[in-house]
Amino acid sequence: MEETAKAVGALGRAAGVERAARRHTGWYARYLWVFAAGQLVLVPIAVLWRGPVSAVVFTLTNGLLVAGLSVYAARQSVMRRGAGKKHVLLVASWATLFALTVTLGTAVFGHGVPFAAVAAVACALPLTIGAWTETRRTT
Repeated sequence: MEETAKAVGALGRAAGVERAARRHTGWYARYLWVFAAGQLVLVPIAVLWRGPVSAVVFTLTNGLLVAGLSVYAARQSVMRRGAGKKHVLLVASWATLFALTVTLGTAVFGHGVPFAAVAAVACALPLTIGAWTETRRTT
C-alpha cells in the first residue's frame, strides 16, 4: 500500500513537471518570431548596402539581435525534448538561405530591391515555420 502511494505521488510530480514544461516552453516560439523579424531588416542591409558603413550597421544590428536572443534564451528554465534538433535544423536552413542570398545578391542581382525583399522573406520563412509549429505544439 505504501509503495502504491509513493508511485502515485511520483506520477503526480511527473505530471506537474510536464504541465510546467508545456506552460513555459512558449518562449521558444517568441524567440523564433523575433529572429524571423530580424531577417526582414538584416537581409536588405546585407544585400543592398555597400561599403564600411553598411558593414558596421550590419554587424551592430546582428550583434544586438544575437546578444538579445542569447540572453533571453539563457534566462529560460525549460526546453522541451527534441527542441535542440529542431533548433539545429532551423538555424542550418536559415544559414544556407542567408549564404545563398548574400552570394547571389552581390554576384548577380547587385542593388536589386525586389531581390532583397524576396530574399528577406525567404530567409525568414524557415524561422517563421518553426515558430508556427512550436506555437501549435505548446498550446
